[in-house]
Amino acid sequence: MDINTKDLKKNAFRVTKVRGITSSRIRVPGGLLKAEYLGKIQEIAEKYGNGTVNLTSRQGFEIPGIPFEKIPEVNQALQEIIDGTGVNQTGKERGEGYPASGTRNVSACVGNRVCPYACYDTTALAQKIEKVIFPDDLHVKIVLTGCPNDCQKVRMGDIGIMGMTEPQLDPERCISCGACIKACRSKSVDALTKVHFRPERDTYKCIGCGECVNACPNLAWTRSRKKYYRVTLLGRTGKKNPRMGVDFIKWADEDSIIQIIKNTYDYVRHYINPDSPGGKEHIGYIVDRTGTEEFLRWALKDVHLPDIAEVYTPLNWNGIEYAHNKYFGNQRYHEDGTIVTDFSEDKPKR
Repeated sequence: MDINTKDLKKNAFRVTKVRGITSSRIRVPGGLLKAEYLGKIQEIAEKYGNGTVNLTSRQGFEIPGIPFEKIPEVNQALQEIIDGTGVNQTGKERGEGYPASGTRNVSACVGNRVCPYACYDTTALAQKIEKVIFPDDLHVKIVLTGCPNDCQKVRMGDIGIMGMTEPQLDPERCISCGACIKACRSKSVDALTKVHFRPERDTYKCIGCGECVNACPNLAWTRSRKKYYRVTLLGRTGKKNPRMGVDFIKWADEDSIIQIIKNTYDYVRHYINPDSPGGKEHIGYIVDRTGTEEFLRWALKDVHLPDIAEVYTPLNWNGIEYAHNKYFGNQRYHEDGTIVTDFSEDKPKR
């Protein structure tokens, strides 16, 4: 059976090593779904696939072993899961499956629905972002984590969103036990000191982790009612120049983050290299070409950050750089660029 592989990918099916066989790619925004849908995935895998399911690194499912001719039936069977997980199906009719292939599933840690360290509901924000960015073919990875423990590794994504809280101290409840200071020193960044028998927070050093809140035995410290976030940018893995994302904004708010994401997609569409493999290109490569100031001009358009927010400028980052073709192996070079041929200085002294 002949098939258009581009259409296949845009319908969230994978090209596999076996001719005529594909895998269905099911995304789960925020990584949370009702247990009843696991049974539905099992049913599809056993009826149309080879009876196995792969849990992907981005909190989705792959059902392998599906013959091309069964794709329409699989898409029909997937509709119940699409409805239940809140996937944005714009661009597809009901029963036509998942739209888009470029932008990856918005992944998230369990957030404050479960974890006592998390500063916000990661699943809710992931599902909100899902509605904003899908369907889209741009190669973008957005990652959410509830606190600076960064269990979800946000700095590996193009856009990372890390939960923060601005700790609030009620001095009337403080019993000067020092538990918060000890916790901040041993588990975080040592941003608390004792002044006149009360903890005092260094607002510059504080990363908004909430360790002081968890450690206080008398509820003197509480999390701020307003949710704040640290935004990181331009992280990526892959063969060419992998690198960690860098801090972009500290103490951002949710509305600003949504606008920055929209602006970043506009920036990528404007500057993406049309000759890039598959029409996909990491944001970091584009920023390398245009410069960070041009990226910031796009990213911060119509963004109204809270007064507490701090924008990191300039954005400086680097990663693994592979040598040019004229260099080979582990050769060493003189300052003038010529190759070192005399290694006598490397020999151990007797």
